[in-house]
Amino acid sequence: MDINDMRSIVTVLAFATFIGIVLWAYSGRRRAAFDEAANLPFNEDEALSPRPSPGAGEGSGVLAAQVKGLEGKAS
Repeated sequence: MDINDMRSIVTVLAFATFIGIVLWAYSGRRRAAFDEAANLPFNEDEALSPRPSPGAGEGSGVLAAQVKGLEGKAS
């Protein structure tokens, strides 16, 4: 058995693994779990939503001041 036989075997195993994953992903048994996971970003449950940290919006004022400073130098 030379290296080309090993490469062929690995290729066939990788392809079989890929087909197995595709069949698993599209099986009817998993549809409900995947649909639930797909809708997680739209879930408005407060327990799952991250809370903004204190002072989270303060960076925009600093950025505006920097932009004003740059505009003054360009004139």
